Amino acid sequence: MKNKIIYIIAVAGILAGLISAYIYNRKLKVLPPVSVSYNPYSKGIYSEGITESYQNNGENINIFPEVSGRVVKIFVKEGEFVKKGIPLIKIDDSQQKYATEQIKAQAYAALALLQELKAEPRNVNLTVAASQVKYAASQVKLQKDQLGKILSAYRLNPESISKNTLDTAKDSYYEAKASYKTAIDQYKLVKAGAWIYDIRNQEALYASLMKSYKSSESLLNKYILKAPVSGNILLIKTAAGDYISPQGSYGTYTQSYEPVIVMGEGSADVMEVKCYIDEILVSKLPQGSRMKAVLFVRGSNVKIPLEFVRVEPYIVPKIELSNQRTEKVDVRVLPVVFKFKKPGNLNLFPGELVDVYIGEKK
Repeated sequence: MKNKIIYIIAVAGILAGLISAYIYNRKLKVLPPVSVSYNPYSKGIYSEGITESYQNNGENINIFPEVSGRVVKIFVKEGEFVKKGIPLIKIDDSQQKYATEQIKAQAYAALALLQELKAEPRNVNLTVAASQVKYAASQVKLQKDQLGKILSAYRLNPESISKNTLDTAKDSYYEAKASYKTAIDQYKLVKAGAWIYDIRNQEALYASLMKSYKSSESLLNKYILKAPVSGNILLIKTAAGDYISPQGSYGTYTQSYEPVIVMGEGSADVMEVKCYIDEILVSKLPQGSRMKAVLFVRGSNVKIPLEFVRVEPYIVPKIELSNQRTEKVDVRVLPVVFKFKKPGNLNLFPGELVDVYIGEKK
């Protein structure tokens, strides 16, 4: 039994050795080399570039809200083409809406009072004032007749009328005359209509409230973000329920504030690439009219001819494209912009790093 076990172990060892020898002596297929770009020009200048949508300012459009609040609804999707003025995002505007409606009501109340002042005098007010004048005149006549009777009796027999009764009759007559004069003045005042200064004050109040209403309404409209240009939605950095502000949307992973939406102006078929020429090589850069360039897509054998657009004539500190917020190096560069037509069978998107070689036309 012991010899049988030893025999089995020996056979297993021989088989393991044969299998190991076969595996380690097998020829492995060599992986193809990674595609790399090469300088197609004898004196070409190399630059790292980043693709963008083709537009006048040479960069994608970063959209930030002008007000703060919770996102209620997102109307668009990434990759969608939208026209200028199309709503993109709606922010909760309930509080601002109530404030706007309140100012609007106050403005309309001020307008109603202004129209009332300008409509004066009302016929009914004139009728009432005229009736008060007639009544006051009748009171004057009544008190005058009463005083005349008392005076006649006093002249016939002074002892028949007390001095107090005579004085009271005189006072009532004078009071009636004063009331009559007041009624006439009141009638003239009603007939003259509203005082011009009252009208001007009410006009100023109405104008002020209308400006406040327009300002509040304008602010209310900002709770809906609209497309500033016609173009493609490249990136949406928020979701319904998120809180956004004029600083943008807070990124959970980047731990920094970012644009709420990134747009690319124009057609998606035409793109541009912005490359950064080291300041040491700027003197060797050909003039724009004589400049030719080619773009290499990393990880492939694809190269695309470029058309010169412009030079941004200001040397700037180089920003590492991997993290534009924080990484800076002690190098200054000159931005140069080219455009190209995107091949139909190629996946190439804004924000992609590419290799660019710049040469000179013969």
